[in-house]
Amino acid sequence: MALGTVDQWVVNAADPSALARFWAFVLGGEPVDREDGWAFVEGAAGRPRLSFQPDPAPKAERNRLHLDVRVDDIASAAAAVTAHGGRLRGKTVTDAQGSFQVAHDPEGNEFCLVFPAGR
Repeated sequence: MALGTVDQWVVNAADPSALARFWAFVLGGEPVDREDGWAFVEGAAGRPRLSFQPDPAPKAERNRLHLDVRVDDIASAAAAVTAHGGRLRGKTVTDAQGSFQVAHDPEGNEFCLVFPAGR
């Protein structure tokens, strides 16, 4: 029995609105700005909301938690991410689990573009 379910993932952001637009492009959904400075991506039913809360402090360290974003073509997805303000770190890695490319959103939050093996 679970204690609860994920309601939303919250990310601190210098520019919540800009990050909501970036992640709406990556994941789909609609970016929504709130009057209190927060922003979020309204996704498909049943998917937790991805929210961004205002935080003027710069990101200083590597994420302890990151998203793996499943894509059909890592090279095409990587090009689209960089065209929308993200950046890549290193090269695509392939192992028994599949392939992945480490990326960063416009504020430096890490995530991976993944193409799992056999799925």
